Amino acid sequence: MYQTLSTSFTGALAVLTLAATAAGAETWRGWNIHVEGYPNTVAMDRFAELLDEKTDGEITLQMFHGGTLGSQPDAIEQVRLGGLAIGNFNLGPIGPIAPEANVVSLPFIFKDVDHMFRVLNGEGGQMISDGMEAKGLIPLAWYDAGARSFYNGDKPINAPDDVAGMKVRVMNNDLYSGMISELGGNPSPMAFAEVYQSLKTGVVDGAENNWPSYESTGHYEVAGYYSLSQHLIIPECLCINADIFNGLSEEMQDAVTEAAQESAALQRDLWAEREASSRETVEAAGVQTNEIADKTPFAEAMAPVYEAYLSQNADLRPLVELIQSTD
Repeated sequence: MYQTLSTSFTGALAVLTLAATAAGAETWRGWNIHVEGYPNTVAMDRFAELLDEKTDGEITLQMFHGGTLGSQPDAIEQVRLGGLAIGNFNLGPIGPIAPEANVVSLPFIFKDVDHMFRVLNGEGGQMISDGMEAKGLIPLAWYDAGARSFYNGDKPINAPDDVAGMKVRVMNNDLYSGMISELGGNPSPMAFAEVYQSLKTGVVDGAENNWPSYESTGHYEVAGYYSLSQHLIIPECLCINADIFNGLSEEMQDAVTEAAQESAALQRDLWAEREASSRETVEAAGVQTNEIADKTPFAEAMAPVYEAYLSQNADLRPLVELIQSTD
């Protein structure tokens, strides 16, 4: 029922938004889950400045940081509907909506972060973008979110058996749940805002994320072992409502895209700096970091995840193979 109502509102919201744009300067609202000072937050604020400059004040973006307008799944739906124009989203929660976007959530699909960007800047990225646009979202630029690794409170993780029996928080996506299950753990999907308390009280034994998220949320205070599995390399996008973007003139579309791309270049530079400083901060606080000497057993354990995924999404096999064959 909710999806039916959502679909019926999409056209009306877009018409209202485009009518307002036609009448003069337009104010957009944007969503971001990250805190002040975080690379994405700084980059989104810069995007708002560039948007104003490049459109000569025709478009103004009011950013709402720290998830103040709701959870990430709610915000994704609001951008799809047009209630929000802009959002900075991880592709993980977009995957269940746009199957093409879900491919990047396959564990160990990317060799490293540079490989991910080579894919996104090529044919693979265009295939993902097309799939997202069909669901009402257009990615204007790709943001770096680093590699995600496991962290927990009682032991380092060096082999799949070390995950066995652990309750591990994951984002709400069947692929992540499948990943933990194949390692012998118990997946616990929950909102990001609930993770700190859940780790502290033992509702979950561990979680997985990148260095800046692990540090900025204080998760390292209640989970002092960080194991560099780097099992997921999932980009974030600066996304816009498809109807809003497609309703702009070509000149305005170019201006919006240029602003987004420039913000992405800034974000990636800031991310590299923050990733290094976050690691330094948590290690100085006593976090025990361990490099996993051989990740092959983890990757091999994912074979059933890939098999199940491709059996249900046979049409996406060419995209998976394209990513895997990209140098």
